[in-house]
This record gives sequence, structure tokens and C-alpha cells, in this order.
Amino acid sequence: MQNRWLIYLLFLALAFPSIAQKKAIYTYPIGVQAYTFRKQFPKDPIGTLDMIQRMGITELEGGPTAGMSPEEFKALCTARGISIPATGCSFEQLEKDPMAVVKQAKSLGASYVMCAWIPHKSGKFGLEDANKAIQVFNSAGKIMAEHGIIFCYHNHGYEFLPYQNGTLFDHMIQQTNPAYVSFEMDILWTIHGGGNPEALLKKYGNRFKLMHLKDLKKGIQGDLTGHTPAENDVVLGTGQADFPAIFKAAKKAGIKHYFIEDESNQEETNVPLSIAFLKGL
Repeated sequence: MQNRWLIYLLFLALAFPSIAQKKAIYTYPIGVQAYTFRKQFPKDPIGTLDMIQRMGITELEGGPTAGMSPEEFKALCTARGISIPATGCSFEQLEKDPMAVVKQAKSLGASYVMCAWIPHKSGKFGLEDANKAIQVFNSAGKIMAEHGIIFCYHNHGYEFLPYQNGTLFDHMIQQTNPAYVSFEMDILWTIHGGGNPEALLKKYGNRFKLMHLKDLKKGIQGDLTGHTPAENDVVLGTGQADFPAIFKAAKKAGIKHYFIEDESNQEETNVPLSIAFLKGL
């Protein structure tokens, strides 16, 4: 009799999956950008990794703190069940020594390298800056691709200056070689700069490989500076982003790595709440 009930329950679960469980919207590992814990890592890198592990985070975007080799940092992460799919570099590193960036990424076991800022006069990002970035990204991205690393530019909001029939961000995507240059969408900075995350994901699809999960406080009107006060970075799901729609479009685009980045001054409180939001979707 017991076996009959088990078979019957299994049949119901297979025939009507909604009975067995709710359909999850967010189905990816929980990741975090190391910059979230910029105050903690320099003081106690091991303790910070322990805290990250306790939060249930299994993917990290970042690299070693000062005085620690990439190999040492990777070993500490591996011991805690944390992988490093992506790491970062500066624009200057891309321009001057992309091979050094490749070597560090490989030492960390990272498949992606992201750059999050293009040097320019404050509030003055323009076509000349975009064109220089296009040249540097294509050149460095080619070297990375030849060594099995995917380069991604992380948007920061100032790229949404109107240009021709779109924006400078459209221009950058269209003028970079898809074989060498991909993109990491930052949700907060996309909204802050006047972009629409869902529409961009639908328009450019798999040009986006990574995503920063951040939410912009309700009522905040953004601009093209790439800057906003820390208090405007809020717990996921409490701000302006439509995450269910964004995740649906991101899944179609093929994005597999998502990193919470909390730039508030309450990251130890906010990150667990953001994780609970993702798990509850």
C-alpha cells in the first residue's frame, strides 16, 4: 500500500509540477561582487570569506587583497566552496598590459574579466572617450580570447548619453567585436543612466554575459555622472528594478553568473535580505 502511494505521489509531481513546487524565477547560484565587502576584506580576508560562506554565497567576482597571491586567494575560496568565475581589472591595465590580466585571471580560475570604469572628465563622458574604449576593448579582448578568457565591459550609467539614433552605449556595443568584447549589465547603473535593463537584454541578447544585481532607491532620478549617494543603493526588490522581467530576459540572453553588489554602508545587513529576496522569487 505504501509503495502505491509513493507511485501515485510521483505521478502527480510529474504530471502537475506546480503541485510539487512553485516555479522559481531565479535559479542560479548566489554570487557577490567582492567590492561589496570593501571595508571587511583588507582588515580580515579570511574572516570575510567565512562570512560570505555563512551567507550561502558560492560564487565571487573579484581577486586577492593586498599582500595575497591569486593562488592563495583561490585556495581559500575553494576550501569554502566558493568559485571565482570572474575577476576585474582597470582600464589602464587593459591598455598597458592585458597579458598580466590574463595571467591573474587564470591563476584565480576565472573565465571572465570585467572592467567597470572608463577614465574621463567627471560628468563629461563623450564620443571621444567611447571611441578610445572601443579600440582598447577590441585589442585587449582579442588577446584575452586567444587565451580562453572572455572580456566584459561593465556599464556605469554615463554611457547612455544620446548619440545618433541611440546612445553611446549602443555605439560601443555595435562597434566592438562580439568575438572579443562582451558586456556585464549593472542593473542600478543602467536605470540610473536612463537605460531599460529588460529592453537592452532583449535587444542585444548574448552580448551580455554577466550581471550585477543592484537596486536603485524608489523616487531617485538618475543622471549621466556614474555616481549616486550610498543610501540610494537598496536591498534587491525594494527599489525601481523589475527583477522578474529582468531575469526572464537575462535567461533568454543566456546569462549564467549573477553577482550581488551592494554599495550601501549597510552591506552586512542588506546582502542577506537581498539573498532572501532572490530565493523567494
